[in-house]
Amino acid sequence: MTVDLTVVLGRNRMPIHMLLRMGRGAIIELAATEADMVEILANGYPVARGQVVVTGTRIAVEITEILKKPHVARVPGARIGDASVASLAAAEV
Repeated sequence: MTVDLTVVLGRNRMPIHMLLRMGRGAIIELAATEADMVEILANGYPVARGQVVVTGTRIAVEITEILKKPHVARVPGARIGDASVASLAAAEV
């Protein structure tokens, strides 16, 4: 099984025309430091949080918190994309 792991240190929004002008070696500034918590994604879904650890020339991520799997309400007759699934599940309780 292949799992793509992504570590997110910060996020930034910019117009597409600025992104298209960037070349190799361009720097995108983030409002974050190496001391900030990072979000760890597995195949695009958040699974953990961690902290960046710098040792000499090596950079690693130490996992500090495993995120719980979100509860999924299964309602008979509900389809993917139904906005009312949560309200239907709450009404049944």
